[in-house]
Amino acid sequence: MSDYTVLICDDKEAVHESLTRFLNDEGIHVISVYDGESVLSEWKRHEIDLIILDIMLPKINGTEVCRTIRRESEVPIIFLSARSEEIDRIVGLELGGDDYVTKPFSPREVSLRVKKILSRSAKAQRLAENAPKQNILRYQELSVNLDTMEVLSNGEKLDMTAKEVQLLAYLIRNAQKVLNREQILKAVWGYDYYGDTRAVDAVVKRIRKKLPTENVHYAIQSIYGVGYRLGGIA
Repeated sequence: MSDYTVLICDDKEAVHESLTRFLNDEGIHVISVYDGESVLSEWKRHEIDLIILDIMLPKINGTEVCRTIRRESEVPIIFLSARSEEIDRIVGLELGGDDYVTKPFSPREVSLRVKKILSRSAKAQRLAENAPKQNILRYQELSVNLDTMEVLSNGEKLDMTAKEVQLLAYLIRNAQKVLNREQILKAVWGYDYYGDTRAVDAVVKRIRKKLPTENVHYAIQSIYGVGYRLGGIA
């Protein structure tokens, strides 16, 4: 994965040392910064493929950094935090984070999560194909282009994060089927997310906020006690 660059921001040197060692072993280039202002500066200066972002940071905290980045970019973000409460994980995901890791953590596990996210990115799609094909999924007025990671509704582009695109694509592939949260976790996250099915709820909530409700004949329907279904509406 030598074509990828990951930006790590944490105020602890030990975090940088452990993560950098594992990511470098995978051929991933690492840029290290130690405060929120530097994240925004380096993100604009370099082509960053993923950001590992501590929440408690000097100058600008991680959540505010994420808000700022999400106004312009859908670059994947993995939050790091010493706070393990469920509400903190959900807030991080709702802000636009693609993953949330609590401290102390295994650097090997974080490296695997980084590889998983990068392998499903739009850049990975481009690198895998010399001549990109139009790999498009459609349901009613909704379409997802998996080559460009673009989502359209009635021809209008909707800004979505990589995780949102992946979840929406999975719903389209299984349109009209009731999918439980565990199925979605396994298919979209690709590993055991500590049994935290609220991650699914958080991303679905984000997608719903971005999908139009007028002049469309589809909706992500909640199936009480089970999960979700992408279905048609009259």
